[in-house]
Amino acid sequence: MRRTVLTIVVPCYNEEEMLPETIPRLVQLIEELVAESLISDQSKLLFVDDGSKDLTWEIIYKEGLRSKFVKGLKLSRNVGHQNALLAGLYAAKEMSDCVVSIDADLQDDIKVIRDFVVKFHEGCEIVYGVRKRRKTDTFFKRTTAQCFYKIMKGLGVELVYNHADFRLLSRRAISELERFKEVNLFLRGIVPLIGFKSDVVYYDRLQRKAGRTKYPLKKMIAFAFDGITSFSVSPIRFVLFIGFFSFLLSLAFGSYFLALKFLGSTQTGWTSLITSIWLIGGLQLIAVGLIGEYIGKIYKEAKQRPKYIVDVDTLNLPIPNRQLLSEQEEDELYQNVSKAGK
Repeated sequence: MRRTVLTIVVPCYNEEEMLPETIPRLVQLIEELVAESLISDQSKLLFVDDGSKDLTWEIIYKEGLRSKFVKGLKLSRNVGHQNALLAGLYAAKEMSDCVVSIDADLQDDIKVIRDFVVKFHEGCEIVYGVRKRRKTDTFFKRTTAQCFYKIMKGLGVELVYNHADFRLLSRRAISELERFKEVNLFLRGIVPLIGFKSDVVYYDRLQRKAGRTKYPLKKMIAFAFDGITSFSVSPIRFVLFIGFFSFLLSLAFGSYFLALKFLGSTQTGWTSLITSIWLIGGLQLIAVGLIGEYIGKIYKEAKQRPKYIVDVDTLNLPIPNRQLLSEQEEDELYQNVSKAGK
């Protein structure tokens, strides 16, 4: 009986501090799963370098010379976490029965990947890694995250609560994912739309041991806003409702002040006038900005530009005498492959 070929996809951006710990731990995990006969010894670790500015790609490539499990995919520039993840999933699909995605910081517990594989053997084509609790988050991050999930649920978007991008996808699920052609792919919302048999594995999130988070507040807000506008037109409808309500309110006040005029009780009210102008002006600017956001998304979709461009791919690159290479030979191979771009 043929064993399951697993590929673990790890998007990386400026992770030179974390990779020396991440790679050995994931290699050890692969070896343990192979020893348990849960996966094939043809399984791989695919690290996707998302246009890093540090030594991330050099570390990935040289580790690939030392371990048969480690492979690398270098993108030509930084395209963002979601697109880098897609690049890894699509590249791994043809050589894998299932693919697990995980961030390079290993805050997601790698031990539950074994449970992912067991669920896959039981017939699940999608397995979500879900956090049991958010005790490692700050109060602000925990509160904003919970608000985000509630907003998305209120907008009718199907999300798995407390799930990020730690999941297992079968080859068939990835093939279906490729059929979603939009540029603004919000994977946490897209994957549940595939609809194949799925399950959930709960785990406790760990602390980052090295490096810094690549998702500061500004990026988190942009990511959340992108997710909301990619899946729902409710924000535009809400602005329409506010505009309609303001119009009715202005009619009511207009009728009231007209009645005062006929009764001879009018008074000059500069404060109310200026407040009304600012209110209506603000609503108009919000409406125009929101409509502009949706038009911008249409503009991006219409151009149909590629989500990413691969610069170097070591998935099928033959490495002779892997265990016998000296450090100087590793440097020479790295330089040659980097220059060749293949």
